[in-house]
Amino acid sequence: MDSKDAEIVQRQLGRPPRGLRGVAHRCPCGNPDVVETAPRLPDGSPFPTLFYLTCPKAASAIGTLEGSGLMREMQARLATDPDLAAAYRAAHDDYVARRDKAAEESGVAPLPRDMQSTGGMPERVKCLHALVAHELAVPGANPIGREALDALPEWWSDGPCA
Repeated sequence: MDSKDAEIVQRQLGRPPRGLRGVAHRCPCGNPDVVETAPRLPDGSPFPTLFYLTCPKAASAIGTLEGSGLMREMQARLATDPDLAAAYRAAHDDYVARRDKAAEESGVAPLPRDMQSTGGMPERVKCLHALVAHELAVPGANPIGREALDALPEWWSDGPCA
């Protein structure tokens, strides 16, 4: 990751980012909005969020969605829609495989295979921020992330966040 992107991410987060591996997605404004992080921090502690949403405008818009009750509706659909549940399980498997590859590339031990991946996957809808980040980083990978992304306003339309 170049120093300009790292500086933007630091401004977005309001703190120095940890475990940065690179930009996983750029906002239409051109700034990073999702970064890829190492599965373990330099001290060896686990950091299971491989794709981390950094844009505060996107995060705020997603927070509004979370507060609307959308996650409860999505969670209920996982229990009644076997196709959605299977696609969400596949999203979890994709996330874990990518996290394991990042661990290998970073020269660190992978996280335990039975560890939840992110956002509640594979059985819960817990954090739309993480699920949207996965969908932005890997388009078509996360059906719940896609639904949430489609429900968001154009957070970038009034200019960049940093």
